[in-house]
Amino acid sequence: RRTRHTRLGRWSRGLGDVYKRQAMGPAIEARDADVIKKTARDQHQAGADYIDINAGIFVKQEADYMKWLAATVQEAVEAPCCIDSPDPKVIEAALSLHKGTAMINSISLEQARYDSILHLVAGTDLKVVALCMSDEGMPETALDRLKISEKLINGLVKHNVPLENIYVDPLVQPISTKDDFGAEFLDAVDAIMTRFQGVHTICGLSNISYGLPMRSIMNRTFAVMAVAKGLDSLIVNPLDRQMMANLITAETLAGRDEFCTNFLQAYREKKFEM
Repeated sequence: RRTRHTRLGRWSRGLGDVYKRQAMGPAIEARDADVIKKTARDQHQAGADYIDINAGIFVKQEADYMKWLAATVQEAVEAPCCIDSPDPKVIEAALSLHKGTAMINSISLEQARYDSILHLVAGTDLKVVALCMSDEGMPETALDRLKISEKLINGLVKHNVPLENIYVDPLVQPISTKDDFGAEFLDAVDAIMTRFQGVHTICGLSNISYGLPMRSIMNRTFAVMAVAKGLDSLIVNPLDRQMMANLITAETLAGRDEFCTNFLQAYREKKFEM
């Protein structure tokens, strides 16, 4: 089945974020295992298939905190982690304690980052987020994103990373800064999923509404539009019940839910609000 991410709850079908950086920072710094475990359990139960762990706000202690997060989260839930760091040493530290197949977030076409992360995932079973960013900056058009994604995918496959382990992030940018950023992203998802059969697409959804009021409405609507274009992974808050209901329904309507099994199960589990 396709994945859902939450960021210690995200939707890859759910990649879950065990924390919001500002809110969970004190709990991480204090090594408050109870808070981390409860957040991980709540997000996993809400639909996160991966728990995203990130300790980037603790630059000098990032590796130690990431090792602790990986171990603590997996004591609470039987779910893999998405190890979220650009530093290969931090990723290796977390992997040393991780059980099962982790996801790495992320590799990009920025040369330094590409070289430092590639050797970690080459020839392994690790999942990897391939961010559509290059040394030339952030892409603005669907075509720009497609060109970067093609280079990333071909490079990873050449180094023995299976296509199904690649999660392309076409990079959501705030619609408040340019009118066509939403449409260009959606067109990129469609193009990538059409051209590279077997690859996944993922995104940090909430970027679309940055700087605007009523962000939850825009985020939920954009999520449904993206699923219709083929997006099958999302960095999203799985504790947003309306968001998760929208995603489950969108997948069913997009033909990714045989005999409406997931939709009916969610209904029986009272995951929909009238």
